[in-house]
Amino acid sequence: MAIELTVGSVAHGGWCVARHDGRVVFVRHALPGERVLAEITEETTRFLRADAVEILDPSPDRVTPPCPFAGPGRCGGCDWQHASLDAQRLLKTAVVAEQLGRLAGIEWKGVVEEVPGAPDGLGWRTRVQFAVDRDGVLGLRRHRSHDIEPIDACLIAHPEVENVGAEVMNWRNASSVEVIASNTGDQAVVIAPRPRRTVAVPDIDASVAVFVDEGGGRSRVVHGRNHLVERVGERDFQVTGSGFWQVHPGAAETLLGAVMEFAAPRPGEWALDLYCGVGLFAAGLAEAVGPEGAVFGVESESVAVRDAERNLRDLPQARFARGRVENALDRFGIERADLVVVDPPRAGLGREVVEQLAALGATRIVYVSCDPATMARDLAWFGDRSYRLADLRAFDAFPMTHHVECVALLVGDPT
Repeated sequence: MAIELTVGSVAHGGWCVARHDGRVVFVRHALPGERVLAEITEETTRFLRADAVEILDPSPDRVTPPCPFAGPGRCGGCDWQHASLDAQRLLKTAVVAEQLGRLAGIEWKGVVEEVPGAPDGLGWRTRVQFAVDRDGVLGLRRHRSHDIEPIDACLIAHPEVENVGAEVMNWRNASSVEVIASNTGDQAVVIAPRPRRTVAVPDIDASVAVFVDEGGGRSRVVHGRNHLVERVGERDFQVTGSGFWQVHPGAAETLLGAVMEFAAPRPGEWALDLYCGVGLFAAGLAEAVGPEGAVFGVESESVAVRDAERNLRDLPQARFARGRVENALDRFGIERADLVVVDPPRAGLGREVVEQLAALGATRIVYVSCDPATMARDLAWFGDRSYRLADLRAFDAFPMTHHVECVALLVGDPT
């Protein structure tokens, strides 16, 4: 059913908000101020979801999506291809400000900043995980669906990802195929097979590493090596398999700079790096606190811990341990810290971890977040423990999508 809507403000998640017969409608493929015809895609007792299928009165910020697979009912990988890049960043700015205000009572007057490396918003994604249909054809999931949109190219994928040519190969018996390109020139393909199936690996250039993800942190190398090397400044970071690394080529350096600016680590300080991955932030912290200081990193993935230990083997003041942050502080007997850096998954920290971190007495807590809603929720809980938001920067590390990366500095005299 198509309904006519006048579109209001942006909402978190790539939607805009409208109203129809007294109910809220979350609309995709629209922009604030537009009048559209929208097809209802989902209905609940509280709200509707819809796709704008015809634009009756377009916004001046509207552009033609550069990708032929973008649009209602098509690929769900991008949210804002129909908006100019400047407009996208203003939309994301509005979302961050709204989440902070509504969930934490914090007024934020910053702006979402461009991340160097993708001036047109395309060709930035260095890690792309493709879904595979029953016939072995690669594609990307449609929005809020398990259905696969077959594609022959992804415009936000980095050119070195596209050069592998995975989209035109057949991947029968695979459930997913991830193509990775590092900033040092490494390329890899990570294949996840369907249960109890064997993937016939297509003919791939020998310079591209290929390995099969067997689950549980184990992988079987088909050819090449099972890791890539990323470089930030003068330091190389080994990242094994599908281990976490920022997907925008400029994001790791940008975020490290923001973290170090806010953290302001001093020689001799005791710092924690929680959800530390392969040691990106720990490296900067360890260099700053020096041999008279210490950095302790906690990460739940054992492979990432091994990578971090290798990556920082020249910095003995940095140590790493595998564990869940929820119980790691008690398990390792950590009762205090001068400085804490956290980079949790999209779910955020949660009240239990917030309470534990507040009890450490750190004078600075730097919070790196990929979700402004869970970040704002956690900042409100920190506020209850006498920490205040001193500064926050937001970065457009995911152009064309609704995602945004934030770095927040919390300071105070916790009790």
